[in-house]
Amino acid sequence: MKLILLYLMSMLYVAAGVYHFIRPRFYMKIMPPWLPWHLELVYVSGAIEIILGLLLLPALTRGLAAWGIIVLLIAVFPANVQMAINYWNKNNPYLWIAIMRLPLQFVLIWWAWQYTK
Repeated sequence: MKLILLYLMSMLYVAAGVYHFIRPRFYMKIMPPWLPWHLELVYVSGAIEIILGLLLLPALTRGLAAWGIIVLLIAVFPANVQMAINYWNKNNPYLWIAIMRLPLQFVLIWWAWQYTK
């Protein structure tokens, strides 16, 4: 089961990273305004997600990739907060999804942590 969850996590990060290149405007909308270079950061974070997702697969790089994912999830947390703020300000009916993403980050961190050992 742990191996299946590992492959699932890998696929999720690779797919999310690819989506950064397919729909960068979605990610740019949730970038905190105090951050510079929004488009560049969207592409960099997408590339990092793809790389870390792939590095989860070999046992040799799995621990490093899992720690990298944890750092990435912490780094992108302000974007999730910004998304919730944006949805709140616009009375977006999907505000509940943006709010649910916040604690989900902690679940994703815990999931990645399972592969740091």
